[in-house]
Amino acid sequence: MMLDADVRLRLGELLLEVRLKAAPGQLVVLVGPNGAGKTTLLRALAGLVPVDEGRISLNGEVLEDTSREVRVPTERRPVGMVFQNYLLFPHLSVIENVAFGLRARGVSRSEARQQGAVWLERMGLSAKADAKPRSLSGGQSQRVALARALATSPSLLLLDEPLAALDAPARAGVRRDLRRHLATFQGVRILVTHDPLEAVALADRIVVIEGGTIVQSGDVAEVTARPRSRYVAEFVGVNLFRGRGVGDSIEIDTGGALAAPDARWGDAFAVVHPHAVSIHRKEPEGSPRNVWRGTVEGCDFEGDRVRVRIQGTPSIVAEVTPPAANELDLVDGGPVWVSVKATDVVVYPA
Repeated sequence: MMLDADVRLRLGELLLEVRLKAAPGQLVVLVGPNGAGKTTLLRALAGLVPVDEGRISLNGEVLEDTSREVRVPTERRPVGMVFQNYLLFPHLSVIENVAFGLRARGVSRSEARQQGAVWLERMGLSAKADAKPRSLSGGQSQRVALARALATSPSLLLLDEPLAALDAPARAGVRRDLRRHLATFQGVRILVTHDPLEAVALADRIVVIEGGTIVQSGDVAEVTARPRSRYVAEFVGVNLFRGRGVGDSIEIDTGGALAAPDARWGDAFAVVHPHAVSIHRKEPEGSPRNVWRGTVEGCDFEGDRVRVRIQGTPSIVAEVTPPAANELDLVDGGPVWVSVKATDVVVYPA
């Protein structure tokens, strides 16, 4: 069972040109900035948006091939989709919502309700079968939408930001439930998210889309350790520099240089984790090979850490504890010194 999609389409100002392969057993998570084309790709796979050029096949069955003028309509594709706002029908009961896809495929009302009841039991929602969607919590609505998508036994399951409509306190529990339910699905699974925690917690493989094209793809460890764009670096929370390796340092394109033990000749990226960046009120003494002046641009409190944005050559983000931030008396526009050990600079080819 395999999805093989080669998609080219224009939607407004977006030109989407993507080649994506996905196999069952992996949860492929699509990430990227707003307007990158993630949702458009899902809609193209589902047949909700026509492809200008390309071919989409699933399990060897061609769903779309512009060269042969083949286009299977949405209702005949073995595809289930969970939308960001779930799109439950407010006038139908929960069980009727779950049974809707089956009824659309010609299944009798009694059989559709029977299968819907099985799915509601799996989701722990049997008691809500006759309720209307307006009485459901966000997590319950998400499970109903997932049950509706799975009830038709699709070969491809598409999830467009399935946790985005939930408030922060509810997400952790629903995320665990979602991963458990998805683990029982035997088909191809593709999920879109803007949440780094969600991507890392759920993904077996991350695909990064920027400006309508795939810029990076790999498992979670690979993508987080070696980001290849500023968006990915910000997404995973690290400092990324691009430059040229010269001897035992990398000369950064935007100015400055960083000593690193494994810098290499040619175009290269360098990554520095914020927790490896030390902040000082005066020029530090000792062994760090990377020391420079900077100016505090701002401080962002994130849980038990403070991320400090420092303008300098190069500019960088550091991560310190709240007590350390208070002790350093960090204020916007305040002068500081920055140091990074050469061994904490990770360099790899661009």
